[in-house]
Amino acid sequence: MALRTVCAAALRNGTDLGVNNTRTFVTTAFLCKKVPPLGPMPNEDIDTKNLESLKKYGSYTRYFKQAEEAKNKPVWWKTYKGYMDIADPEHGAEKVDIGLPYVRSRKIKEVRERRQMLKDNKKNAELERAFRLRTFKISLDRVQEAWENDDRPRHVKRLAEHYGVFRDLFPMAYFLPQVTLRICYSQENSSQVYYGNQLTPTEVASAPQISFSAEEGSLWTLLLTCPDEHLLDNEAEYVHWLVGNIPGGAVQAGEELCHYLPPFPARGTGFHRYIYVLFKQDGPINFQDDARPSPCHSLVDRTFKTVDFYRKHQDSMTPAGLAFFQSQWDESVTNTFHNMLNMREPVFEFIRPPVYHPPQVKYPHRQPLRYLDRL
Repeated sequence: MALRTVCAAALRNGTDLGVNNTRTFVTTAFLCKKVPPLGPMPNEDIDTKNLESLKKYGSYTRYFKQAEEAKNKPVWWKTYKGYMDIADPEHGAEKVDIGLPYVRSRKIKEVRERRQMLKDNKKNAELERAFRLRTFKISLDRVQEAWENDDRPRHVKRLAEHYGVFRDLFPMAYFLPQVTLRICYSQENSSQVYYGNQLTPTEVASAPQISFSAEEGSLWTLLLTCPDEHLLDNEAEYVHWLVGNIPGGAVQAGEELCHYLPPFPARGTGFHRYIYVLFKQDGPINFQDDARPSPCHSLVDRTFKTVDFYRKHQDSMTPAGLAFFQSQWDESVTNTFHNMLNMREPVFEFIRPPVYHPPQVKYPHRQPLRYLDRL
């Protein structure tokens, strides 16, 4: 009796399952009929049976002209350039070269010289033997000299653009740094300024030794500024050093318009750029309006804008040299704020105070022993 009941239940379940599957299939088929048909397919209007009647382009020029006409037709959407032109009218504008004229040697002559040098090196048996035995030594001074005479201005320009030097100092302008600035903050040549290297405020606390190649009788202006350091105005700078009417390459003999002030990047503001710019003068310049009181320990008096300074004297000077380094806060910055600038040090990060340990009692009365807190 029990077996009959189980078989009947199994047959009934199987019948119901078949009915449910049938209903699902019918419902799916009905929904498929309700789906809207697809739109016209690409090239649906082309008669594939009569391809000879289709219009053919005789040449690529004809097709190119029609493509140009379609490209120039106004469209309802805007390109990225269109959006940027509305937001920033100067976007995409051509930058102006304000530097000295750059005369580069002919490329054909350089290639010929290199080929001749390769031929001479291949014929040199001693050179081949030194290479084979790995005893050949390359003179780094000659490599540095060749780089400075050939590719240095273009490489330094690319580095300056990467660090945003021209964007912040000379908006919509640039120049090729053709004069090499050698800036050293120590006697051992360990703290030199290159093109974006990192130096601590302690290393650059005093004025450096500067040298550069200059013709006899020429006049120069040296500027050290920081576009990231101003505490009140993001568009302004602080001038750290300004020397004008430098005869030849003797910076010490120039007219010091603003004495040297060590960098003071505020705590919590990251790395700051400190930029040296060398200007070549056409003749003596009267810098009476640009001179600061000596000593100048007022940040208001040191507020500066390189572009305004250049526009004021652009008829008499031309930017020719560039070098810059990066620096961030260390302990010497606190001394600069307190002793030189005579002001409280601004801090832009949270400084956790040291843990306070109350004095330990030798025989505490009903108090826990706190000797573990001192570990």
